[in-house]
Amino acid sequence: MSDLSATDRTRHKRLREQGRTDREALFAVLRAGFVCHLGVIVNGDPMVVPTVYGFDSSSIYVHGSVASRSLTQGATACVTVTHVDGLVLARSVFSHGVNYRSAMIYGVPRALEGEEKLTALKCLTEHMTPGQWDYARQPTRKELAATTILALSLEEASVKVRQGGPDDADDPHDVWAGVLPLAASWQPPVTDPLATRPVPDHVRHRAGQPAHPAEPYLD
Repeated sequence: MSDLSATDRTRHKRLREQGRTDREALFAVLRAGFVCHLGVIVNGDPMVVPTVYGFDSSSIYVHGSVASRSLTQGATACVTVTHVDGLVLARSVFSHGVNYRSAMIYGVPRALEGEEKLTALKCLTEHMTPGQWDYARQPTRKELAATTILALSLEEASVKVRQGGPDDADDPHDVWAGVLPLAASWQPPVTDPLATRPVPDHVRHRAGQPAHPAEPYLD
């Protein structure tokens, strides 16, 4: 697996020990999430928009409406994905921190059309809930026309991961110190009152599973 590119925007300048440079670290962060933040400049002002995403080995696909001003082509955008794994409560307030996994991806968004757009939408849907694309109704032409799918290359990306406890073991202040872990999990499905079918297996089996699982690779 190749290393991530090191550019002026992605080179780790601070907390370098938390930086990851191999591409599999990027994929691990992306696999664990489904919401990203898309940062763009609109009419000279910064705008950061939360949205869902999917990805493959070369690109991340971001979903939006054709009416969204943030999905403007031609300018560089920054997509971020972050997972909070716990609060690091140290002996001093100065040493408090957060255990996290994060990725930043830079690129010029490219709007997809035709089969490429449909393939990316399937990738995004399956990333959110595997099995849902074939189970639910496929989008109509009108629905596709009302939807924008942007592709950003994964070529320029940066990954950072913070794990472990407080780093102020030499502080003599006698208080409790440690980590307050944060773990989110999927709850049992809530059926729409108008639905007549039972919960499908691919949805039911997600109940109780971690929403943002940490992979052994990142432990």
